[in-house]
Amino acid sequence: MTPRCAVLDDYQDVALSMADWSALAGAVDVRTLHRPFRSEDEVVEAIGDCEIVVAMRERTPFPASLLARLPRLRLLITSGMRNASIDLEAAARQGVTVCGTASNTEPPVELTWALILGLARNIAPESTAMRTNGPWQSTLGADLHGRRLGLLGLGKIGSRVARVGLAFGMDVVAWSRNLTAERAAEVGVRATATKEELLESSDFVSVHLVLGDRTRGLIGAGELRRMRPTGYLVNTSRAAIVDRSALLQALRENWIAGAGLDVFDHEPLPADDPLRTLPNVLAVPHLGYVTRRNYEGYFQQAVENITAYLAGSPVRRLG
Repeated sequence: MTPRCAVLDDYQDVALSMADWSALAGAVDVRTLHRPFRSEDEVVEAIGDCEIVVAMRERTPFPASLLARLPRLRLLITSGMRNASIDLEAAARQGVTVCGTASNTEPPVELTWALILGLARNIAPESTAMRTNGPWQSTLGADLHGRRLGLLGLGKIGSRVARVGLAFGMDVVAWSRNLTAERAAEVGVRATATKEELLESSDFVSVHLVLGDRTRGLIGAGELRRMRPTGYLVNTSRAAIVDRSALLQALRENWIAGAGLDVFDHEPLPADDPLRTLPNVLAVPHLGYVTRRNYEGYFQQAVENITAYLAGSPVRRLG
């Protein structure tokens, strides 16, 4: 029987055009699914007959409870080499091989700056006014040159964001629990002694940390109150690093000037979610990694991973 493969959450219906799938012709029965699942039952119904699944980032989680209901699954491929929504231990116990792909760091850096610039210069409301014959020049922009950019995290993405900030003439500082002054100096920025110092002194705060036990809820009400009322928070990392309830209160009560958000606790964001309509929020639907070059890499390497698996030599294994 020909193995069946499901490509999940292909929202834009582009997966089959982003790579050469002909290498699998006749060897694998490939189908693509375009809508997000609302429950584990829907996932099981859609892919319960599949030996191979290609997942897009963390759009569909694979906890132990779901994996146990997919006894035919043998190969699970995720875009990127890290996916916190896959229970790797449960997969291993069940004999499921989990593989990943390369992922470029430049796209989320670029989107971070799109959000920073959009917030600073009020791009969304001014563009809307242009389209609706609204007022001509109704806002005052916030300057970047000479202002402070505070980075929570100075890894691959954070360090690239830092270099762009320096090019804009910003004073860039960074903090994370393991960040040293020497590492910060290598990037050309200064490490703050504490998270609180960074929050209190920065005009723009951008989150670039990995979600884990130590970073979940790292930014709560106390931290948001420390920010300047003219300050902006940008999160293109993981939603759970910032406490949602505290962020909503901060935005509604104007503790901060605004937020640029690309990540959310529930995705897609429900239609009635207040983050869709708050006037001081610039929100986009998790676009950080969604670029042609990334997709071409994801899906071409997914084909390579499937080919290697069928040959008995899986590559790019996780865990």
